[in-house]
Amino acid sequence: MRVERVSSSQFTIFLTFDDLVERGFNKEDLFFDASSIQNLFTEVMYEASTELGFELEGKLFVQVYLMQAQGMHVIVTQNSENIDWDEDFIEMKVTLDESKELIFSFDDFENVIRVTNYLNTLNVQGGQVFYMGNRYYMLLRRNDLNGNNKENIIALMSEFASPSIVTSYRLKEYGKVIINANAIQTIMETFNK
Repeated sequence: MRVERVSSSQFTIFLTFDDLVERGFNKEDLFFDASSIQNLFTEVMYEASTELGFELEGKLFVQVYLMQAQGMHVIVTQNSENIDWDEDFIEMKVTLDESKELIFSFDDFENVIRVTNYLNTLNVQGGQVFYMGNRYYMLLRRNDLNGNNKENIIALMSEFASPSIVTSYRLKEYGKVIINANAIQTIMETFNK
């Protein structure tokens, strides 16, 4: 588990799937076992707040994002209003959002070209490529996978790149667009002649 203070009223928690397995969870539990989820969030929020010296009080808003290959990103925002709460109870507004995007980070463009060859043989189409912070990023949406098993694509991509927790919003805002659409086809046509 990795934690980071964002501001005086917000912190983030990043849990890998290994962290969740160590706590006795699997992906299905996250969608179907609401009481266990609330217990998990309460536990990790208290651990994170202790580590950061962050005092939990008042109303907490918890946003949870399931990152395809990476795990779970939890954003906890504390409202400073002083409300009377039962001390054993924390109200949570929880949003479970399984991302419809796969984003991988590459050290160099050569690896982007290499993985594209394999993706093309699987008939994976579309995609976008960005450049930000001396790294290349490939963004694939679910409909780009063309019926391929998402886990198989993640395994293939992981041989050439690292799963990224950078969001597509951040890439579009701060990154440079290298290929805006049909990245796999464009790379194949440009570099594989």
